[in-house]
Amino acid sequence: MSNSIDSDLTIGNSEEEMFGHPKGLFVLFFTEMWERFSYYGMRAILTLYLVESTTSANPGLGWTTGESLALYGWYTMMVYVMSIPGGIIADKLLGQKKSVMVGGLLLCFGHGILAVEQMWAFYTGICLIVLGVGMLKPNISTMVGGLYKQGDIRRDKGFTIFYIGINVGAFLSSIIVGYVGEVHGWHYGFGLAGIGMALGLAQYVLGQKHLRHVGNFLGESNNAEEKAKMKAPLTPVEKDRVIVLMLSFVLVILFWGAFEQAGGLMNIYTKFNTDRVLMGWEIPATWFQSLNAFFIVVLGTTVAGFWAKRKLNGKSSSSLFKMIVGLIIMGTGFFFMTGAVAQFNANGSSAMYWLVLAYLFHTIGELCLSPVALSFITKLAPVKYASIMMGVYFAMTGFGSKLAGLLGEWSESLGEYIIFTGIAISTIVIGLLALLILKKLMELTHGAEDNEGKDREEIEGFELTDKQA
Repeated sequence: MSNSIDSDLTIGNSEEEMFGHPKGLFVLFFTEMWERFSYYGMRAILTLYLVESTTSANPGLGWTTGESLALYGWYTMMVYVMSIPGGIIADKLLGQKKSVMVGGLLLCFGHGILAVEQMWAFYTGICLIVLGVGMLKPNISTMVGGLYKQGDIRRDKGFTIFYIGINVGAFLSSIIVGYVGEVHGWHYGFGLAGIGMALGLAQYVLGQKHLRHVGNFLGESNNAEEKAKMKAPLTPVEKDRVIVLMLSFVLVILFWGAFEQAGGLMNIYTKFNTDRVLMGWEIPATWFQSLNAFFIVVLGTTVAGFWAKRKLNGKSSSSLFKMIVGLIIMGTGFFFMTGAVAQFNANGSSAMYWLVLAYLFHTIGELCLSPVALSFITKLAPVKYASIMMGVYFAMTGFGSKLAGLLGEWSESLGEYIIFTGIAISTIVIGLLALLILKKLMELTHGAEDNEGKDREEIEGFELTDKQA
């Protein structure tokens, strides 16, 4: 009996395809693209708004760096921790499809309220965004896994395409919302993020015909086997796979604890310590956050294709192996931030190329870990805990974000050089240690990824996708 979420949730999968993938993938792609436009647009200007002087031409709240990074850490943690109740609500009450709808509505209200220049509106908007992301994020990702049958080699590629959608939204928001917020007013930027979410929700509603067989509440299913799975206890194999997932989440916390410096310490460092003048024009600090999204859009299918071809050639390319390699590559990128700080300490400013190189390595690491982790969960998690396990994953990213905030706060006493260098060394060392226990962890997956790509039609479908996506 299959323990894969997708094979159980998508009996009667739609045959409609586009570029070698289900059309529903692209509905979810654009929904997530606009949701991430709103989230990353708000994130791009949040810490800068908090630290900006109350008497400047574009006044902020005048908080200290430590205070702003503390709020940033709590906010980004809670955004993802709420994915656990969001997953529970989906699995036990609404199903993923309806939960995504509720989350989208909450986000529209939250971002809209942030446009009001009052402190009550600021805190109310943040709370609604936290609740909205918690409902939407784990469930839309689970729906992507539900579009593919067990063993379909296209699944990792599908998650990478979905992930590109995330980063198209992030790229556009860092440029557009970041510029509007920094130049024309922070609250105009917040409001613009809300408009993006409204567009995403509208196209999600219009695309429901391509999502008929995915994301439905199993408790309302007419399939007796599906209903039975909601009551059956976990099998020994399922228990082992859950253990592997929980251990893999340690890598997730460490990864995002380092990576989320982008919206916190690295963002503030860019604003105040980096020479951003190019041909006489000063580049807005928020624009540098778009580098990560730009690199993902450019390199996303290349990295996914590299791993898929490596797997077809019989070389090590398990999800856990990719995640560990991703952690190591991302950590290496922080040595460039060490170089930036060293140059700043010597000259009073640092060059932009340090940031470009850091974001490049961070992006390659992210492409090896993040979309792969999403796909990995849909392969190993028990059916009745599908969205809950995805919610736990996003909660771990939230804890990583909180760790990022703490590290940013510590920079006030320890200094940026020690923080950036310490992140680089610790992530690389932990990644190398994880490689030592990889074989044992793979045994506990009980061959969840062994059958991928063995069907000739699926291999051909992947190759076609590689050329057209």
